[in-house]
Amino acid sequence: MHVLVVGGGGREHAIVWALSKSPKVDKIFCAPGNGGISALAECIPLKATDLEGITAWCDSHPIDFVVVAPDDPLALGLVDALEEKHIPAFGPRKNAAIIEASKVFSKGLMEQYHIPTAAYRAFTDMEGALAYIHEQGAPIVVKADGLALGKGVVVAQTEDEAVSAVREMMGDKKFGASGSRVVIEECMTGPEVTVLAFADGTHIVPMPSSQDHKQAYDGGKGPNTGGMGAICPSPRYTPELAVRCMEEIFLPTMRALQAEGRPFSGVLYFGLMLTANGPKVIEYNARFGDPECQAVLSLLETDLMDIFLACQSGTLNQLDIKWSNRAACCLVLASGGYPGSYQTGYPISGLEEAGETATVFHAGTKQAGDEILTAGGRVLGVTATGDTLDTAIDGAYAAAKHIHFTDMHFRHDIGRI
Repeated sequence: MHVLVVGGGGREHAIVWALSKSPKVDKIFCAPGNGGISALAECIPLKATDLEGITAWCDSHPIDFVVVAPDDPLALGLVDALEEKHIPAFGPRKNAAIIEASKVFSKGLMEQYHIPTAAYRAFTDMEGALAYIHEQGAPIVVKADGLALGKGVVVAQTEDEAVSAVREMMGDKKFGASGSRVVIEECMTGPEVTVLAFADGTHIVPMPSSQDHKQAYDGGKGPNTGGMGAICPSPRYTPELAVRCMEEIFLPTMRALQAEGRPFSGVLYFGLMLTANGPKVIEYNARFGDPECQAVLSLLETDLMDIFLACQSGTLNQLDIKWSNRAACCLVLASGGYPGSYQTGYPISGLEEAGETATVFHAGTKQAGDEILTAGGRVLGVTATGDTLDTAIDGAYAAAKHIHFTDMHFRHDIGRI
């Protein structure tokens, strides 16, 4: 098979890496790809959001299957556009991807179908939102309704912080149209866990649990990022919790989407808070999380192409998906200043040495002659596996010691808090 993977980050590198091991896959293309992906796939200079360009390219090339990995093209309807051209694709259609593209929609869905989540109100007028903050007090959570690169959530510890977040989102348009509506939620407390799940419209199969580390700095401090590292599995996610989440959250979500005429096929991401009153949904995503994907796929033993085909054809219940009983840790190496402003174009050294004991997934890199240069905020995801979580974490940090680029920044406590 000839397969196109849409996207160019660490998640896409992990998907390409896993597909490259499949005997069913003869050639992989990636649009746009990156400096690391280019070693495994032919990179096509098309933006992931260029729906017309991607569908036209697929129509004129012998492509058998497309994997749409990022949130933006899913929300824009790339899977729908490909299906109109009779090109099989992995990922939810636009009307199902709204579960991530609109927090107002997803909160309403949970409320209607009694799926446990934080109490909330949605607002389109800034004054109403500000009045609600003063009425509720802090801590309180402010979320932009639309997609914001994982940065559209502010957990405000004071009313002033919450007011500033609303003014930035709705008044200053920090996230463009994504912030024209906001969701204001109660601040839940407890450990966070991510569960990714394969879905085929009817059936759902959870993957091993994982834990992302969103804040930029050690100790869970600093601004939210797209993710500074992840471990898999989460030691906090017990078998008893897994049963409860399946019964109270995962299956009800699938049934709710079906009932709404929005059957979900692809990867459904459940961001969970393990509160004193049981697990509750923080957020949904309509695709693999990044960097959770890198850690989770490192433990997959079943052919990923078989899983993608089963999801796309509605036969996921006929597949027995196998996972290693080992653990994995993905450590993100970022550009200094991320998630704020940062410089790029710096040479990266030590990749070969790090790759001897870990898998180095490229997130924001580009090839320039014989050199790999930094080209984004999150640059690399150094991913190691081990018989225990501690050995996996130690392996990721040991491998990362070989890698150097100007202003390199990473957290020192991934998997330790």
